[in-house]
Amino acid sequence: MPDLPTPQNAAEAALLSECWDAVLSYADLCTSGSASATQLATEAFTHGIDELRAATAASKSTGTGRRSLRLPRIPLLLASVRTVAAAWETSGLGHRLDPDLRLWLHSDKAARYVGPPLHRPLALRGLRDMQEPDAVLLWLAEVESLPMSAVARRLGLDPAAASSELAQVRALFRDRCHRNHLDTPMDAHCRSYARLLDAVTRSPSAETPEDLSRHMARCVECAEAAACLRLHGGGLPAALSSGVIGWGGLAYLERRRRAAEAGMIGGRTDAAVDTGLNEGKPVRPRIGRTGILVTAVLVSALALTVSLMPFGGSKGDDANAAQGESTDGQSVADPGPTFPSGSKTKSGSGSGSGTGTAGSPAVADSTSRPAGNSDQEAQGESSSPAGKQGGAKGSTKSAAPDCRVKYEIVSEWPDGFQATVTVTSTKALATWSLGWTFKDGQRVGQMWDGTFTQDDSHVTATAADYNKTVAANGTFTFGFLGSWTGSNSAARNFTLNKASCQAVG
Repeated sequence: MPDLPTPQNAAEAALLSECWDAVLSYADLCTSGSASATQLATEAFTHGIDELRAATAASKSTGTGRRSLRLPRIPLLLASVRTVAAAWETSGLGHRLDPDLRLWLHSDKAARYVGPPLHRPLALRGLRDMQEPDAVLLWLAEVESLPMSAVARRLGLDPAAASSELAQVRALFRDRCHRNHLDTPMDAHCRSYARLLDAVTRSPSAETPEDLSRHMARCVECAEAAACLRLHGGGLPAALSSGVIGWGGLAYLERRRRAAEAGMIGGRTDAAVDTGLNEGKPVRPRIGRTGILVTAVLVSALALTVSLMPFGGSKGDDANAAQGESTDGQSVADPGPTFPSGSKTKSGSGSGSGTGTAGSPAVADSTSRPAGNSDQEAQGESSSPAGKQGGAKGSTKSAAPDCRVKYEIVSEWPDGFQATVTVTSTKALATWSLGWTFKDGQRVGQMWDGTFTQDDSHVTATAADYNKTVAANGTFTFGFLGSWTGSNSAARNFTLNKASCQAVG
């Protein structure tokens, strides 16, 4: 762990151990590299610790014994990441931040977090108005995605009663948001919809009137209020993360969800865990990862030893081996393809691109792959005309798709939904672009771990700067929020870099 503030007491020591991975996770989203992420997280943690110490000293000096209203510790530290990032942008260190974050910092959306309190996001005000134990319970369960058993253990609650207590806290959060929404300065048009919005979001079976839906499509504040006031449908985590954190809130939510899953199984499930995202029991994952690494090294060494052992080959085989060729046409010294670092090869350029489908990015340099592994020779190595004809006939058979897509609707409410898309590619990619078609006219509203464009029913999602490269047989994941009316069937007609992709259940 980097040089962080020295804990002054047991509470600050627990703060360091419980919150560092969350702060580093968000800092990693906000920056353009791991070194910058670590520095941003360190400065943000120091800033947050100083703020907590000042608030504690102020409450003691008043003699009331009551804390001033503030965010729980994790969201307070995440807000510190946003504050320090803004300071970097002002002081000339903006080149170390994510380009999209830099644009956001200069927008009206960022100004809301430092502007008049009554104009700040509703979820931020509602969470701050709650008592700290209630706010911590809500945040750990909804945004950090910890199982209730882990939440109860961390907060010292009765596991059997934790779920019912969470339901009460959700209702309390809705009440705080409702009061704040009524206190928000708004025009007469928004004020006329306040009572209707409250009634519609209270009932899980109530349908949203068309005029209210049209109004929320144009009014950001009323749409935020609807997300915070609706207790059913599973939209509360997104409302909390987006409203409290701001930029990258949905991406952070998805990372924490995957990190919690990885922590429960004690392993790494994606690149997001590389930034230290495992939550829960910190010792077991480290032991598990060490054991996996040791096993992998032993298996690799054994495989290399076996591949170098002679198996009664002829002199001709020995001659081939002396020329650096293995029996399967691949050099033993280069058992797999290598990929260029820091460069992106455009589709169709370079001598090593092969004859793959147009639009598929070529990721391997021609000097890093043996000639025997090219796509052309894989279709038939005969140099005679007859051999070429035979290869042409064989190529008419339909090949299996190079990728598989799992489209999963995580949660759904009357006029919206959250979905996660997981793609596995058999080929290595220098970047990716996934397209699909909606059958029922759904619209994508917000996406994390990628950017999107939508033309009528066709959507194209492209890689973010930090997850462009995908190894062979590797997986990448992104998620989004969308809206729907009438029906919400799964997406179809997936393509990866314009090549057909197989949808799996």
